[in-house]
Amino acid sequence: MGPVSGAAQVLARYPGAETFTFGDSRALCDEVLALVRAGRKTVTCGVLAAVEASGEALPEAGRVDIALDWDGAPALAVETLEVQLVPFDAVTEDMVPDQGEFRDLAHWRAGYRAYLERAGHFAPDAMMIIERFRVVEDFQPVSNGRGGRDDV
Repeated sequence: MGPVSGAAQVLARYPGAETFTFGDSRALCDEVLALVRAGRKTVTCGVLAAVEASGEALPEAGRVDIALDWDGAPALAVETLEVQLVPFDAVTEDMVPDQGEFRDLAHWRAGYRAYLERAGHFAPDAMMIIERFRVVEDFQPVSNGRGGRDDV
């Protein structure tokens, strides 16, 4: 198939998909998309209260959703493999490495506490949505003419 340009075209390809953006800033969104594309991030977290407040659908195992870049263009199609609900203060060290951007549990707690405080959803017992996923399709344009993105 040729390049994909818009969300409507992508959603037609993945019926039932939801769209979402990683992070709460362009810099964080770009960082997370790069980690996912590099295979270093296969788990992400959200807070249940924010999802409920927004009316968004919870992630569901088996569903393919579309991660958008900060400008709203389709970036990746990701399939949810597993969803866990875990209170913030019950997240353990072994849940952190596959998130890619954190050194350890203390770094995760500091990062997510700041993120949740910015959104007005921090509480030590805030219910976190921990989602394991895999990339199904990358919509980033090919840049090297050989079918890959690895040229510099």
